[in-house]
Amino acid sequence: MSNSVFPSPSRPSDAAGPSPRRRRDGRLVVGAIAGVLVIGGFGTACNPDTGQGGTTAGASGNAKTGGGTKTVPAFVGMGLQSAQDAAQKQGFYSLTSHDALGRNRHQILDRDWKVCSQNAKAGTRAATKTRLDFGAVKLAETCPSKDQSAPASAGSTMPDFKGKSVNTARGALASGTSITVKDVSGKGRFILLESNWQVCAQKPSAGTKLNGQPVEFSAVKFGESCP
Repeated sequence: MSNSVFPSPSRPSDAAGPSPRRRRDGRLVVGAIAGVLVIGGFGTACNPDTGQGGTTAGASGNAKTGGGTKTVPAFVGMGLQSAQDAAQKQGFYSLTSHDALGRNRHQILDRDWKVCSQNAKAGTRAATKTRLDFGAVKLAETCPSKDQSAPASAGSTMPDFKGKSVNTARGALASGTSITVKDVSGKGRFILLESNWQVCAQKPSAGTKLNGQPVEFSAVKFGESCP
């Protein structure tokens, strides 16, 4: 008879790994640990101030604006870019500007413009979320004695556009209005950039009821005299 020893068929070999029972127990332990971690995560999310140096999302979101109130600087006389930089340094980040001459020009290169007016009075305190609006003109221009706004919508009656820029006059009329603009300087120039041209005369005249009729403007460049 052979002396070889054969493993009992009722006991699995050690090479086969742990028994199915032991593997299930291992999964149960891992699952329990994961559950504890998830519950702990929910607890932290519900109380974000827990722990040392904790910061809420709201406080983090207000870090740029700073919150509260600050003293409004004096911006009039500054270059537009410098005024914007000074406003941001003080904590004001909601900034806008407009053409103080009422010509509705865009301040594309801020360094070419200077501040003539500001909507928030210098020296007063205002919330840092306040929207600061600068009235500005180009560097070579003179600030108006009073900030001018673009004409309001014409409605059903023809406004008086004399002295206004052609582009603001066009913007005040209904979008479907047929408009003709003529250079009356005698030079016969094409009118390309309408914000550089002022209305000298108009047809129909101010006060006329508008019913869809064509509109004619006579114009010269700003700085020139109307004939």
